Amino acid sequence: MTTVAEVMNANVLTVDPTASIGEAAEKMIEAGVGAVVVMEDMVRIVGIVTERDLMRAVAQRARAAEARVRQWMTESVVTIEPDTTVKDAAKMMFEKNFRHLPVVNKDGRLLGIASLRRLSQWEFEHSK
Repeated sequence: MTTVAEVMNANVLTVDPTASIGEAAEKMIEAGVGAVVVMEDMVRIVGIVTERDLMRAVAQRARAAEARVRQWMTESVVTIEPDTTVKDAAKMMFEKNFRHLPVVNKDGRLLGIASLRRLSQWEFEHSK
């Protein structure tokens, strides 16, 4: 079975909780990704900001340069370990309605991020 470690993106985009949502959005656009992991002191995951979080901020008329990531991030971050199978990761994403899951090792250190797009692409390419 293929594991998340084999298909995850190891170049994880991160941001500090004090950054503005505008800065987070700029980073996401430049990198072409739909989520950024929020890290405190570049050590501990404290949240995740996704396209949905940014849409929520826009809908509530938050000012991109003033509103802080900590105000709009999803705090209760669900993570997976690198030995999780692609099938199990996709199942979890569908059940919880997630598009991104940070991948961490046993001590909680961030290793990568699994996206539903990447998992789907892998499945499509290997289902032939």
